[in-house]
Amino acid sequence: MCGILGLLLANPDGHVNQMLVDGLTVLQHRGQDAAGIVTSERGRLHLRKDNGLVKDVFRTHHMIELRGNVGLGHVRYPTAGSSSCAEAQPLYTNFPHGICMAHNGNLTNAEELAVYCRKTLGRHINTDSDSEVLLNIFADSLIKMETREDGAGSDMIENIFAAVETVMKSCQGGYAGIYLINGIAMVGFRDPNGIRPIVMGSRKSAISPSENGTELTDYMFASESVAIDTLGFELIRDLEPSEAIIVTMDGKVHTRRCLPAEQSPHYPCIFEYVYFARPDSIMDGISVYESRLKMGEKLAFQIMERYPEHDIDVVIPIPDTSRTSAVQVAYFLGRPYREGFIKNRYIARTFIMPGQETRKKSVRLKLNTIKSEFAGRNVLLVDDSIVRGTTATEIIQMARDAGAKKVYLTSAAPPIRYPNIYGIDIPTRKELVAYERNEDGVAKELGCDWVVYQRLSDLQDSVREAGECADQEYETSCFSGTYVTGASINDEYFAKLHELRNDDAKIKRLETNGTESGMPPGSHDGCENLSNDKRLD
Repeated sequence: MCGILGLLLANPDGHVNQMLVDGLTVLQHRGQDAAGIVTSERGRLHLRKDNGLVKDVFRTHHMIELRGNVGLGHVRYPTAGSSSCAEAQPLYTNFPHGICMAHNGNLTNAEELAVYCRKTLGRHINTDSDSEVLLNIFADSLIKMETREDGAGSDMIENIFAAVETVMKSCQGGYAGIYLINGIAMVGFRDPNGIRPIVMGSRKSAISPSENGTELTDYMFASESVAIDTLGFELIRDLEPSEAIIVTMDGKVHTRRCLPAEQSPHYPCIFEYVYFARPDSIMDGISVYESRLKMGEKLAFQIMERYPEHDIDVVIPIPDTSRTSAVQVAYFLGRPYREGFIKNRYIARTFIMPGQETRKKSVRLKLNTIKSEFAGRNVLLVDDSIVRGTTATEIIQMARDAGAKKVYLTSAAPPIRYPNIYGIDIPTRKELVAYERNEDGVAKELGCDWVVYQRLSDLQDSVREAGECADQEYETSCFSGTYVTGASINDEYFAKLHELRNDDAKIKRLETNGTESGMPPGSHDGCENLSNDKRLD
């Protein structure tokens, strides 16, 4: 669940560096492990990427070097908990033209594709990164299109669309990305099921119209609309499943769905609405904020249905994502909404940290209680989701330590019983607290008096009603166990995933190598070993 950004200014003397930094800062919630930017200055590429938050990676002397009117940005979400700065993006390959890429998502057939790239295409794959595979398959296809024996390779736009089509037909999983083909075009693309999000925006250029009087336009791609808004662009729309949009360096726009609609049904990830996206974003025409209000409303009605004589005194959110839902839970239950936890905003999201003990310690560092809101009360805690249960267990104990008589817990998401393989770190069934447990079993494991989960049907209806799209289906695999990309997602795949992604394996690799290696199938935690400030010629 990384954040990606691409900018192309009509003014060849313009600079996108500050805008990219500002946009990545807005998308920081999508990844706090590493950040990177590449810019193009009249054909010369400049790259800076490193471990850390955006504000720490880009200093004044880096910004001076990041010149150019075109660029890509990336913030990395550590799906495998790696601390290696070599795994930051954007990625780069020099042939053909010099192509850079920023990618969000996971390929589920990355291992086979990496073998194909090495043995059949003869392209060097330097990491276990599916992003590198995605880049090399595109680059190889593009050069083959350009050098066809029939002489039809002179139309660069058709070549690019054909190369993206090859990517779509070869690469399984959920992904969205942006290619920067140096000196030629910027290309936004979305996987055939539209699982991972990407939007496009535009604005009038600050420079004068062209010689023929045509008004010039700046263009932008981003993971979420909030970045479009913040940088003063107008949201055009979300990309469709299997769609590629090419913006050439002279500002011409070309769009195409690279696979027929019947081969690319739309299944956007519902976990974006639950947790990952900012509430002020619009995704596939749906307000994330409005969908979370609906989630809270439906949760409240379920609680009243199951516990009509409940003794809840106060509703308290587990910050931050659950706040919107908690407001509605409190309103419909007729109970006061209170802030009971104060969050240290300089601690990263805990469920993506490697190792249970690390996560437990981080919870106590991240949150502190306002004891007066708990003392002598029966408290309903509202969370956005419950994954391993580490955070919930610690928070429930904190509530009891603060004096709560009873502690109830409700989740805006259904029970998570299956791994997510499309870019979210929900890696192994046995590490999920709801695996082979009903709600009573989960409550006992977490140490609370009862747990109420959102129904999956209510979750989907919450998003549909917020967008007035009654027939929309969603990617719900971590709740339902149904994977929209096909039969290759089987027990053998999950066994390998567990072997490589479970906490013990992660910690062992960190202790042995000082970094994560041996990435699981579909991990995008890798990049080329280019020096952080290297100028790419």
